[in-house]
Amino acid sequence: MTGRPEILFPLFAELETLEGVGPKTAQLFRQVEIETPRDVLFWLPYAVVDRRRRDTIKGAEIPSTLTVEVTIGAHSPPRNKGGAYRVHVEDAQTAFQLVFFHARGDYLKRVLPQGARRVVSGKLELFDGMAQMVHPDHMLPVEQAGEIPEFEPVYHLTQGVTQKTAYKAAQSALARAPKLAEWIDPAQITKERWPDWLSAIKAAHAPRGLDDVVPTAPARARLAYDELFAHQLTLALARQRERKARGIVSVGTGALQSKVLENLPYRPTGAQTRAIEEIAADMASEARMNRLLQGDVGAGKTLVAFMALLVAVEAGGQGVMMAPTEILARQHLEGLRPLAEEAGVVLEILTGRDKGAERKAKLAALKRGDIQVLVGTHAVFQSDVEFHDLRLAVVDEQHRFGVRQRMELADKGVAADVLVMTATPIPRSLALAQYGDMDVSVLDEKPPGRKPIKTAIVSTQRMDEVVAHLRNAIEKGRQCYWVCPLVDESEVSDLTAAEERFKRLRAVLGEGVVGLVHGQMPPAEKDAAMAAFQAGETKVLVATTVIEVGVNVPNATIMVIERAEIFGLAQLHQLRGRVGRGDADSTCLLMYQPPLSEGGRRRLEVLRETEDGFRIAETDLEMRGAGDLIGTAQSGLPKFRIADLERQAGLMAVAQSDARALLAADPTLTSDRGKAARVLLWLMKQDQAIRLISVG
Repeated sequence: MTGRPEILFPLFAELETLEGVGPKTAQLFRQVEIETPRDVLFWLPYAVVDRRRRDTIKGAEIPSTLTVEVTIGAHSPPRNKGGAYRVHVEDAQTAFQLVFFHARGDYLKRVLPQGARRVVSGKLELFDGMAQMVHPDHMLPVEQAGEIPEFEPVYHLTQGVTQKTAYKAAQSALARAPKLAEWIDPAQITKERWPDWLSAIKAAHAPRGLDDVVPTAPARARLAYDELFAHQLTLALARQRERKARGIVSVGTGALQSKVLENLPYRPTGAQTRAIEEIAADMASEARMNRLLQGDVGAGKTLVAFMALLVAVEAGGQGVMMAPTEILARQHLEGLRPLAEEAGVVLEILTGRDKGAERKAKLAALKRGDIQVLVGTHAVFQSDVEFHDLRLAVVDEQHRFGVRQRMELADKGVAADVLVMTATPIPRSLALAQYGDMDVSVLDEKPPGRKPIKTAIVSTQRMDEVVAHLRNAIEKGRQCYWVCPLVDESEVSDLTAAEERFKRLRAVLGEGVVGLVHGQMPPAEKDAAMAAFQAGETKVLVATTVIEVGVNVPNATIMVIERAEIFGLAQLHQLRGRVGRGDADSTCLLMYQPPLSEGGRRRLEVLRETEDGFRIAETDLEMRGAGDLIGTAQSGLPKFRIADLERQAGLMAVAQSDARALLAADPTLTSDRGKAARVLLWLMKQDQAIRLISVG
């Protein structure tokens, strides 16, 4: 099946082929990404107007939209220019007025001749005790009144497109919607009592009340599921292909791992042990590993990642751990060094700083296999970097490590296993949408010995107390982060906020005590400021959010976040995780500018009550929505037209298991249901998936 199935041709024709859509309207539709009749079908109404006919307006709730048959009475043209043109009308029991502004009298006399019967429909309002319908939506002779739908769907409009045009276009697109074979698992259809696709799309465009326009209405839920299922099928095809690409079998002996475990001051948590087992099993299988290790701040991801690297070394190969920046690569190095020494493993770092002879020597050792674990920045991608036998790549997800980079890295080995680490707890529905092609291990327990962080919510009016608290902590030898907000899009004001705060704190606390880091600094200056803070030379680091990416300063025990109410929850949680890494008690002060909105208060309170990143992420999803949560622009999250990730999280999980089950039973999608699923992929424009099937 090389091209689009013929049954779908009418849905992918030009927009101009729809009734009432000329070149101009088509252009307006394209501005909101409606390019074919298919897009019109998936553009569902969000409300419905009851236009059922009544015999009188008497006793109706006003204001509301009413449809009634009337006899046309006298016309009253405006007394002055720009005034209202009124037409008096009577229904079966009472009289009211139709009102027009900027009207052409000759036109109205022609359309509404005195003494004629007309059906009018529009919004009726009271004005000075008189019932009026201003600019009725419909005014038709009785015999044509059948054109007015009893329930009129209301569409989100774009500039210049009227509801009438929208309705016509939708009806015209529906007229050519074909009957399609079923791609959803029959048991799922029966359980949910969902209609078939054609009935669902028709019902979605013909709501008979508000219950029909909510996401849970059966027709809507079914169409949302189609979208999620097509997306998960695409991810499952990608996963199937990645797994088919023969991986390397790396079987660990456990010899090096046990040395590390014996020397640990504590026992790994159950979650860590489970994750290590899942990863080791993946590495030992022939399929290529593509696993996401999801763990909250301080859940002990480093240990799990290092154990995985040791499996690669025990199996006679090498492992690489990638970080987005030089400073984080060095931090990974610091974290891994003591573990590597216990295991007796050769650990080395490679970054853009390595030049000349030193770089040459490292590359040669890597090629010979003398370096067993390499930590690096994307410098390890350069073409002159060759491994002796690369088995595993551990990637820190903080840098939006895309599929392309994962592939590039895997190309360095025959087909190295890939483990992606993320410190952002993502609610399950989003993790499935974003990483549905990966298998997921979750670290949801904290290792013993992590002290809870005390979180307080303070008004900016108490700034002096906060600064006094800081001075006190510094005298005791402690360090502190002070985060300034990105006030708005312009980088200038963000800069001034941080620089102002820096100057004021320096004035109070003294020269040389306060450092500054912000996004507009040259990287070398940023590194130097960070290094000075890490070394304990500066005691307070004023920063815009650049510090959330994982710097480790165990001596820092206070985190002040200014204007906390304008940060996202996940971000606040990440920032808070920068303290509480040593053995002293730590505090996080969330400073807000009064008055706090209801949402702002609720967000800050969730942080005060819990340190569980997953609970925080769920709340964040409820409050802000999916696109916002991971910044849709760079998230790789598909844009769903119908499905609502926040409210239909459960459907996403079903779609994933259904898609994987279908492919397991029918890897080439050639069964009846498989063929129907191919049609779905074309219908949902999943070109990527279609390519995967045609090459697969």
